Parts: sequence; C-alpha cells; structure tokens
Amino acid sequence: MAEARNGGAVIAAALQRAGVGHLFTLCGGHISPILVESKRLGLRVVDMRDEANAVFAADAMARLTGRPGVAAVTAGPGVTNAVTALENARLAQSPVVLLGGATATLLRGRGALQDIDQLALMRPIAKWATRVTTVGGLRPTLERALALAQGGVPGPVFVEVPVDLLYDEPLVRDLYRRESGADRVGGVAGTAMRLYLEAHLARQFRAPALPSLEDLPARLAERLDLRRGTSGGVGRIAARLARAERPVLILGSQALAGCEDPARLAAAVRALGVPVYLGGMARGLLGRRDALQFRHARGRALKEADVVVVAGFPFDFRLGYGRGFGRGAFIGAANLSAAELRKNRSPDVAVEMHPGEFLVALAAKAGKPQAREAWFGALREREAARDREIAAGAEAAGELVNPLRFLLRLEEKMADDAALVVDGGDFVATAAYTLRPRAPLAWLDPGVFGTLGVGGGFATAAALARPGREVWLLYGDGSCAYSLAEFDTFARHGLAPIAVIGNDGSWQQIAREQVDMLGDDVGTVLARCDYHRVAEGYGGVGLLLTEDGRIDEVLDRAREAARAGRPVCINVHLRRSEFRKGSISM
Repeated sequence: MAEARNGGAVIAAALQRAGVGHLFTLCGGHISPILVESKRLGLRVVDMRDEANAVFAADAMARLTGRPGVAAVTAGPGVTNAVTALENARLAQSPVVLLGGATATLLRGRGALQDIDQLALMRPIAKWATRVTTVGGLRPTLERALALAQGGVPGPVFVEVPVDLLYDEPLVRDLYRRESGADRVGGVAGTAMRLYLEAHLARQFRAPALPSLEDLPARLAERLDLRRGTSGGVGRIAARLARAERPVLILGSQALAGCEDPARLAAAVRALGVPVYLGGMARGLLGRRDALQFRHARGRALKEADVVVVAGFPFDFRLGYGRGFGRGAFIGAANLSAAELRKNRSPDVAVEMHPGEFLVALAAKAGKPQAREAWFGALREREAARDREIAAGAEAAGELVNPLRFLLRLEEKMADDAALVVDGGDFVATAAYTLRPRAPLAWLDPGVFGTLGVGGGFATAAALARPGREVWLLYGDGSCAYSLAEFDTFARHGLAPIAVIGNDGSWQQIAREQVDMLGDDVGTVLARCDYHRVAEGYGGVGLLLTEDGRIDEVLDRAREAARAGRPVCINVHLRRSEFRKGSISM
C-alpha cells in the first residue's frame, strides 16, 4: 500500500506506530494537517493555551510513561515560545519530540510570515534539530527523532516541518501557482518558472529522501541503548558498600528514566538495606513511608558517611558541586552521561550505565546488608527532631492560614494514589519538607532548571496519564500566573486536577534573600489576587481559604468537586512564615 501523500497523515501514522497516544499543541495554520490527521487516527489532540505549556505537558507525559512526549507548535512565535520548556526537558533529560511548523520550502528566507531561522535556536538545546524538505523524508525522520529522544541520555529533539509538506499535492500546486503568479507570466521566463515549480513539487512529493546522517551531532553516533556498565565497577562498589559502617544512597530522576518496572527497582533498593535519599522523579519510589527512606538533614548525613553511592544524580549545586561529602569518603556513581559522572568531581568508581539497572546489579552483588543500628538510629533521631519542629510550627496561631498546618492537613487528606505536581518557590519548598509522595512516578517537579510555569502543562499530562487518580497541583502565587489559563484546558478536556495556590502576596523565595541582603523588597511584592475567581471564569471551581479553622472543610469540598469531574482552584491566603528564613535561590 502506497504511503499517504498528505504529510500530516504521514506524521500522524508515524506517531501512532510508535505508540504515542497524545499530541499536545496550540493550533496554528502551519501545523493544522498534523492535528487533523492525528485526531483521525485516534491520537488524543490536547490543545493548550500556551506553546510552552504544550511542551511542558509533553515533557511530563514522557516522564510518567517512559515513552517520548510529543508536541506540535506553529512557526515563528510558536517555536520561540517553546524554547524555555524545551531547555527544561533537556536539563531534566526528558525524551520530548517537538514538531515545529515552518514557512513553505519555496519561501524560506524571503520574508514570509513567521519565517525565522528556527534551527539556529534549537541546535544548542536539542539532541538533534533537523528540517525535513520532502514528504518522503517525514516518516524516517520522525522514526529517528523518536529513537534519539529516548536513546542514550534522554532528551528533546526538534523537527521542523514546512507547511507545504503537510497538505495534499494538488492544493500545494495551486498555492504555488497563485503565490508565484507563474500562470500570468508569458514567454521563456514564464515557462522556466513553471518548469522550476514542477521540478520542486516533484522533489517534495516523490523523492524518497532519507534524513541526512551528516545532520546528526557526532555524540549521537554512539549506541542508543546505554547499559554497558562493567561488572568490575559494580563489584568494586558492592565490596566497599559491604564494609561500610555509615553508607548513604542518593537516587535521582535518571534512575526512573524509561523505567518499565519501578517495583523491581524499589526491591533492589530495599535489598541493599542502605539509608536512601530520593530526589526529583525518584521521590515516591519507596512509597509514603519506608524505614530506609530519609528526607531531612541530607547534607549532614553526607558529611558523616564513609561510603556514598550516587545513582542518576549529578554532582551539581544540590550536592555542593561534589564537595558535599566527608573527607575520606568513598564515592561510587552511576550515570547515563559520561560528562555528568565526572562533572565537578571524579568519583572513586564511575559506572557509565542506566542507574536503575546499576542498582539492580549492585543489589545482586552486595549480599545480605548489615544492621548498622547506630547509623540508622542517628539518622532517625534527626528525622524525628525535624518532624517535631515542623509539627510545632504548624500549631502556631495567627491571622490567615499557617502554611505548615495547611500542608500537614493536606498530607493526611490526599488519596493514597495521589499524584503531586509542584510549581513554585517558597510554598513549594515548604511542601517538600511536609508532603510524602505516595508511589513511584507520583511527583513531578521542574527538575534542575528550576523553571517556574510548568504547573498547567504538567498537571494536564498527569491527569491524562493517571485517569481516575487525584492530581494535586501546588502553585505559588507568583508561578500560578504563568499557566492559570490552563484551567480552560482542564475544563474543555474533562480533566479535574486540584490546584492549591499558596498566596502570600509575594515572590517570597526571592524576597527572603533580597530584603535581608539588600534591604529592599522592590519587584517582589504581589497583590493577594482572587485567583480562584479567575479559575471559575475558565470553567473550574474556585475556593477561598483565609483561616486555619476551615482547612479540612475546604480540602473536602475540593476533593468532592474533583471526583465529580470539575477542576478546582483553592486560593490559600498564607500568613508570613519564618520556616525557610535564610534560604537563598542562586
């Protein structure tokens, strides 16, 4: 059977064959055939209110399903609006394929509407940024893009698709003739113009073009499946771990990348019997409460540890740029990226392989774990002391809502299968100390880029990927303005996340340092806006909470509305808190 000549149908079929179930987008004339044909083939086309949010949604869908997330945006401003979200996916090592519309091949560089050099923007960000120039090149290019997004160190890929590849050939031929005026030009010049147009059309629609291998960066010539850690490296780490008196395991998002069986990974971590700190998408791997999992005083534990195993977590600012360990500690690390393995410091043993597979192999070699009662006892006492401080802070009375009291009540009210999306500064950082993810792949934060604005897109994907489960979206009042309009998307697509806006009338994360260091709050003050009414205007349920005594009532009303299929926005007017006094966000 001959492949469809309509490029939109070719792209839709390629996505369907790859098992892509959702296409996130904001409509535009340059990409309309992709949307129409995707819908015709049964893909769910989810139209967002901002291109960045469409890419954020694709990013979250990739993290939650292990398959590439796909977004399509129109040319020019559509592509430039997506840049921040794509860079967020790159730093989070999330497999995203972005389809960017573009002006017609014949008009590129001639001043057409929304025509810019999109590849120049995307090449520094994407693992691969390429332009398709023939209909025959669409299928192999999409197949390669989907494979590259997932292969090796996962990351985003950008494919530019000119508009004249997407429509039927007769329509494009008519467009070319009308735009060029070839039919009105006589003589030799007219004949030459018409011949050129026919030759160009023949190449576009009939040439069996393949993607150029020369367009691939050299680093992508390496294998797509990077699971080649040597047994020697794993064995050396296992031997040191067996002799350790004060070991610590640090687990990052990369360990869950493409993980088809989180339970297998969790079993390996438990078999190691080592105190573990979970970060990023690894949060929730061991459930809500596990005797091996610790959340507080990580820095002190790393300073005291004699063996630290870092799996899928780079030596970046979160680990003191590799200097956050005690002198003489043995450091073993596993990472998909050779560069990240040795960035800022070289571990004693570096294993270049998938961190999840590394942990399974490590557990198989490590043998029965030691009891290490004194070490566990010291860590548990610190954990309990910090939890007591938080509980005491939650009891403080005053005007408006105590953020610690609210978050502790939310922790008790959330369903056992709830998913958490976090998008904010001070309020979200406070939540990280108080809320416990319930299960693997049930915590979505921006990642190392620290991007504000992920909330609407992430919550859309979470609600689609986890139908029937509670989805809680925690916003700061600063971050909510980036994507509050996605309540319209929630309502139109029958999604019912519950957004909680921690409203303290401030960019508090910045104000904490700026006011203390510089003595001025300029640029950090916000009004306590009626965000719940904005959500109502977009079709959601809006709830206002201004006193501690109504916390349970409002949370119960929100959950009831969400179960009825309505998206909910709780506008929580917070009192000022000293809980995170002294925090710095640089």
